[in-house]
Amino acid sequence: MTTQGPETTTSSSSSSSSPSQENDVHHVQVTTKRVLPNFLLSVRLKYVKLGYHYLISNAMYILLVPLLAAAFAHLSTLTVEDLARLWDQLKFNFVSVTVCSGLIVFLTTVYFTTRPRKVYLVNFACYKPEDERMCTREIFMHRSKLTGSFSDENLAFQQKILERSGLGQNTYMPEAVLRVPPNPCMAEARKEAEMVMFGAIDELLEKTGVKPKDIGILVVNCSLFNPTPSLSSMVVNHYKLRGNIVSYNLGGMGCSAGLISIDLAKQLLQVHPNSYALVVSMENITLNWYFGNDRSMLLSNCLFRLGGAAILLSNRSSDRRRSKYQLMHTVRTHKGSDDKAFSCVFQKEDDTKRIGVALSKDLMAVAGEALKTNITTLGPIVLPMSEQLLFFVTLVARKVFKMKKIKPYIPDFKLAFEHFCIHAGGRAVLDEMEKNLELSDWHMEPSRMTLNRFGNTSSSSLWYELAYSEAKGRVRKGDRMWQIAFGSGFKCNSAVWRALKTVNPAKEKNPWIDEIHLFPVEVPKVAAIKTSS
Repeated sequence: MTTQGPETTTSSSSSSSSPSQENDVHHVQVTTKRVLPNFLLSVRLKYVKLGYHYLISNAMYILLVPLLAAAFAHLSTLTVEDLARLWDQLKFNFVSVTVCSGLIVFLTTVYFTTRPRKVYLVNFACYKPEDERMCTREIFMHRSKLTGSFSDENLAFQQKILERSGLGQNTYMPEAVLRVPPNPCMAEARKEAEMVMFGAIDELLEKTGVKPKDIGILVVNCSLFNPTPSLSSMVVNHYKLRGNIVSYNLGGMGCSAGLISIDLAKQLLQVHPNSYALVVSMENITLNWYFGNDRSMLLSNCLFRLGGAAILLSNRSSDRRRSKYQLMHTVRTHKGSDDKAFSCVFQKEDDTKRIGVALSKDLMAVAGEALKTNITTLGPIVLPMSEQLLFFVTLVARKVFKMKKIKPYIPDFKLAFEHFCIHAGGRAVLDEMEKNLELSDWHMEPSRMTLNRFGNTSSSSLWYELAYSEAKGRVRKGDRMWQIAFGSGFKCNSAVWRALKTVNPAKEKNPWIDEIHLFPVEVPKVAAIKTSS
């Protein structure tokens, strides 16, 4: 409470976070003066904007109402004699009626035979490693020190990064990396790949009841581990998939490869009717742990962790009833023509010939440009007309009329989506996304909790985030989800889903179910690591 002359002012603030309400701070002023309230302060612009959104989005229906009313009024004046005269006129124009009817049938047939097939997400599964693979921050630093590969300065650097990374105490690492001494070899890398892929696929097949022989399309993505035979061949061999299966193995495409796989499967489902498509997204750490002292390559050690996901898609209309989601849109953006974007995530040898993935200081700027291009393409597809009009008006004012005082309008994507699954690449990425898209803590919670619990699991992180929303009971029928991921090259990819049913957490099996009551947790800016001497 503050006192200024004859006037007393009390200020209070409150915040809330829920699916339907953003965090906002309300300031209430109470004065001893008996004056009219300041309506500019009392009117919440949020609700004015919401009303504008409803008005514009339903403008077509509002305009159609008087037209329909007029048509109905006219039809109500018709008598039986009027209808009889109309029938007589149609009888004398038999050829015209026949031609028009044939044209309608033809156009209807063309429409139904050429329209894109709907793609359904029947179910998905995320791999949860055994507790023996758990790696706390202290274990990470202890094992890193025992390798003898890192200088004291770079051990301190890794500790500083890890303390500020947003990763918690329950992430997972492969056995070959945790072992003392580490044993990175082809056999261990294959063992890790089989453990993750088969673990996720087994759970998915159990959930869906689909037989391996029913799967007609297989897409596997793993950026840094590409053995011969390929990972997709390993899946075909293990599950004895049919001989005419259409299989693809995507490598080197970074953390956004999961959505590239979804888009590829969607395209394949357009030309293969009545098919199931199995998509497997993972990353392999065993052969890609960096044992050098180049700091740009040490960042990957601190962020990437063990994980993977399997997704079953279908274009069968009979699967709609039991499917969870329908794929509405995919948008892919590639900035590889720009040299800075191309080289900002780059696998190479350091000065000592040790291979690692270097992350450039330009990464955030490049990601921002890729995001801008992606949402510019996605926006007109998903945003309500109200947001598109506001964006267009401000753009014209700034570019045509040179009104530079008007700030660029950032569309409110919260009007287009109920849920956001943003690739958990790191704390800095999530902070920037939250700021630029003006998202609330509630919207960012799945991404931040995934980073805290499982770390950066590369292309599969989006599915751990969606599983979090399901475990929390947040997914309702009709909800829209936006999955967005960034990857080397440089790429930014989006996928938009619509929930076909309300997901009941009590009937779900996913990596969060047994511990979802513990989340969300507070993630400190700096989580100190207790190191042993």
